[in-house]
Amino acid sequence: MSEDPDYSRGFGGAALAARLRRASERLDRDGARVYAAHGVRFEQRWYGVMRQLVEHGRPMAVGEIAAILHITHVSVSETSRSMEKAGIVASVAAVEDGRRRLLDLTDEGRTLAARLTPLWNAFNGAARELDAEAGELTRLLDRLDDALDERSMFDRIMARTETDQEPD
Repeated sequence: MSEDPDYSRGFGGAALAARLRRASERLDRDGARVYAAHGVRFEQRWYGVMRQLVEHGRPMAVGEIAAILHITHVSVSETSRSMEKAGIVASVAAVEDGRRRLLDLTDEGRTLAARLTPLWNAFNGAARELDAEAGELTRLLDRLDDALDERSMFDRIMARTETDQEPD
């Protein structure tokens, strides 16, 4: 009996979003398995926020982190709330303006970051290896980002639906 065909692959470029989601889920799932295998409670979605706090070595605003990572403020807020519940980050008042809230690593977060550094180095090495094996996919992703910056998927779809619609 033959294997089931890969539904998404059969659509080629038309399944771009589905294929990217699938690849992301596979990578995140394997990352979670690595953390679990090393007895570490860490969610892959925390990485970007934690990495910024580690690299900058200072409290940072949610908006600042979102801008650096090119993701939404809402996404960083949701992630940071989860990290706060886990005791990894704390929300602190900005020195210059007490009404402004900043994220900072807790002592537990700093300890965790130090423990994770060798794992992150292994993640990075494996990612570079996979990228090379896949034909430098990151270069193609750069091109995809540039193409989306030039003209969003929304605009591309709307242009197609507007020309396909009949007048009222």
